[in-house]
Amino acid sequence: MSQLVTGDAVVLGLQPARVPTRALAIALDGVVIVTGYLLLSMLLLSAVLPLGAATAQAVQVALLILVLVGVPIAVETLTQGRSLGKLALGLRVVRTDGGPVRFRHALVRGVIGFVEILLTGGAVALIASLVSPQGRRLGDVFAGTLVVRERLPGRRALALPPPPPELAGQFARLDLSQVPDGLWLAVRQYLTRMAKMERNAAWSLGERLAGDVAARTGAPVPPGLHPAGYLTAVAAERRRRDSERVFGAPAGPGAPQHGGAPYVPAAPPPPSATSGGLTPPS
Repeated sequence: MSQLVTGDAVVLGLQPARVPTRALAIALDGVVIVTGYLLLSMLLLSAVLPLGAATAQAVQVALLILVLVGVPIAVETLTQGRSLGKLALGLRVVRTDGGPVRFRHALVRGVIGFVEILLTGGAVALIASLVSPQGRRLGDVFAGTLVVRERLPGRRALALPPPPPELAGQFARLDLSQVPDGLWLAVRQYLTRMAKMERNAAWSLGERLAGDVAARTGAPVPPGLHPAGYLTAVAAERRRRDSERVFGAPAGPGAPQHGGAPYVPAAPPPPSATSGGLTPPS
């Protein structure tokens, strides 16, 4: 299957999962869910049987809906699209723009999946997946999601270009909490594939992405700087913070701190300055 392409002709590094792999992941999830349902049924029914047959039937129906519908929705929401079966096979549910799924996406997928997978024995989901070019079932179509492969054999993630030296340390106190995951993904895909794009298209898309990031961070793009230079500097700062969060803050008195005074941009370079050999289109 082909890779995903955004409306700006930027190729996303994601590949839709194949139908057999998705079916195997659903089967693994089904085994876990059914096993959990049987164990809970034995425990609860033994406790409510003295209350009468009607009470036992009501508890069994409620437990059935909770386990078969509620549990998958909760798991996809908390793990951002990675159930146990998908995690074992290297799959993940994402939005059509490549971003992580939220509760509303998992809710639509879970409710429709109960009908097209459980009530029909998977026949409707299979037919829809075979008809769709990206292997999407009805739940994915209505939720705006699809299942992609996270582990691709023989491929490595493309490295981001280095940030401009003149912007080193300028974004150490920048507030990046307002930048959504979908925008970070678009920035990364743009930076790793910018060299393959036509110059005017790369400049136009870079300006728009840089404007979106600047609007959410409050740090404007320095005049005369290529938008890609600004985006690489902000992405490098986010990557540095993620590394500190995982591996710990760097030692030494010169390590940047995130608290204290707000971000104050340094004096911009002259309008004729460029960065990294990038020049605006004529």
